[in-house]
Amino acid sequence: MECSECVPVYILHRIDIGAVISFDIRTHAQPSFPKDMIRNISLKFGRAPGLPPQAIQTTPVTVFVGPNFSGKSKVLAEVYEYCRNGQTNLQDVILAEMEFVGASDEEAEFNVKNVTLKPLINETMRPEQVVVGKRGIRMQVDRSLLVSTLKKPGSNISLFCQWFLTFNTLMLDGKGRIDLIRQQQAGDLSAPPHTSLQVLFRDDARRAEVRRIIHDAFGLYFVIDPTNLGQFRIRLSAEAPATVLTERGIHDEAVKFHSAALHIDQASDGVKAFTGIICEVIAGDPKVLLIDEPEAFLHPSLAFNLGKEMALASMGSEKRFFVATHSANFVMGCIQSGAPVNIIRLTYRGGVATARVLSNTDILKLMRNPLLRSTGVLNALFYEFVVVTEGDADRAFYQEINERLARSDPKRGIPNCLFINAQNKQTIQTIIRPLRQLGIPAAAIVDIDVVKEGGVTWTNLLSSAFVPELSHIALGQLRSAVNKACLDTGKDMKRDGGVEILSAPDKEAANNLFDQLAEYGIFVVHGGELEVWLKYLGATGKAPHWLIQIFEKMGEDPTAPDYVQPGQDDVWSFIGNLRRWFSDPKRKGIPA
Repeated sequence: MECSECVPVYILHRIDIGAVISFDIRTHAQPSFPKDMIRNISLKFGRAPGLPPQAIQTTPVTVFVGPNFSGKSKVLAEVYEYCRNGQTNLQDVILAEMEFVGASDEEAEFNVKNVTLKPLINETMRPEQVVVGKRGIRMQVDRSLLVSTLKKPGSNISLFCQWFLTFNTLMLDGKGRIDLIRQQQAGDLSAPPHTSLQVLFRDDARRAEVRRIIHDAFGLYFVIDPTNLGQFRIRLSAEAPATVLTERGIHDEAVKFHSAALHIDQASDGVKAFTGIICEVIAGDPKVLLIDEPEAFLHPSLAFNLGKEMALASMGSEKRFFVATHSANFVMGCIQSGAPVNIIRLTYRGGVATARVLSNTDILKLMRNPLLRSTGVLNALFYEFVVVTEGDADRAFYQEINERLARSDPKRGIPNCLFINAQNKQTIQTIIRPLRQLGIPAAAIVDIDVVKEGGVTWTNLLSSAFVPELSHIALGQLRSAVNKACLDTGKDMKRDGGVEILSAPDKEAANNLFDQLAEYGIFVVHGGELEVWLKYLGATGKAPHWLIQIFEKMGEDPTAPDYVQPGQDDVWSFIGNLRRWFSDPKRKGIPA
């Protein structure tokens, strides 16, 4: 049975220092925020041009992903300012508004105490006023108006934010998360704690939870050293403290224990950043925590652990985390924690912005499918465009072609594009379908013998590109006719010239088929296969031997006279076709 004064929160049972410790926030909790205090966030644009603006029903963790310059950091800044003053401004280009849930009578009274400060000596106060503030900020407000605003934030969002939420909101940048672990004042142990270290020093359960997380990450034990009297220092010990008193005391045994441990100032920036974030997540005072690039300084495995632990810590807590990240590992950690997480993908190109709430189920498919996981497909969340090829040699070649185009003339290359490979043409559809379902433009490059693939393989390819089902029959019949025409020539369509082996009318029919597929982001090599490109260089053999030769002949030094610069035709023109599809805001094949 939960007592009426407790908010629902999670219980973690962990083994620490050889003993079973039950970490139950309910033993420390008081009525506070409504669990869903921030109910919705509304943005100024939607999933695609012309669609309604995106409304986001918040979860304990909201993660913003997307390509560079898509607005991830900007939306955090706008949410932060809104929580501080309750209104948008002319510089806000992403956030439209936020909707808050009111507190009960009991919650409102507790939250008044949460932000109320004692009057200063000789401070003039009217009877109906209280002083609110934190972190050096103080202001006098009408108590009854503060209570009513907490109960009904919508009645005056500006006052709600300025008098209350601003003192419970924290933005952590790279410097801020490291500052959290620096030496701090111990404070008056008979007074309420004011910092995360003060909370952790007094709270054995929370400190044990931080210790578990840090030990899992680094193999060292997090301890708080009070032996510099009046100051708290974080140390990382090779051994766990034998008793609570060994850590919290100032006697000889405690001094010897702490002297043998590593002062965190001597640790790497990654250790400092990870520890600072974890301390704030577990014990920090802010109820709205915004973190830009939490993966900064972290190895991928640590980014995964951080995402998992942050999401776990959010479960049942009244805290809300808003994160902007470039790390697929951090996203994987959040999702695999099992906690409710919102993943929001932002894009911005050519003055057009989009925002799409990604399905956790769809993301889990990307992570659980061995083929998708092995190709690193989750990294596509952080690119504008994706090209999927039949094999690794294809991927390497087309990526190099695109990089040379982008370097010599940025208007010709595909910007911010991830190239990944399937195992064959049959598995391309396994990759592009889930990416397109997430709103990520993913194009496929296939050899001409795709026309041999009838039945389920052909249908799956069309379906993965979201070609309308009514078009499948006509395209299937045309595919079959083109395949028969190629077979009737008695030549190999891949090796003997592609569409050039056909008569003029049949060639036109084949090109018509391939043009229709290209409208949906399926690009067929009209000349046959990978090895038909840049024939004049004289590379021979099949991939991967052909790839080694072609790269040698293309050269690697852009200043060398034999370095192959982009031309106007051949494979350069082919990649240009892909760019045109990607650049078209009305491109076909991406479900809205």
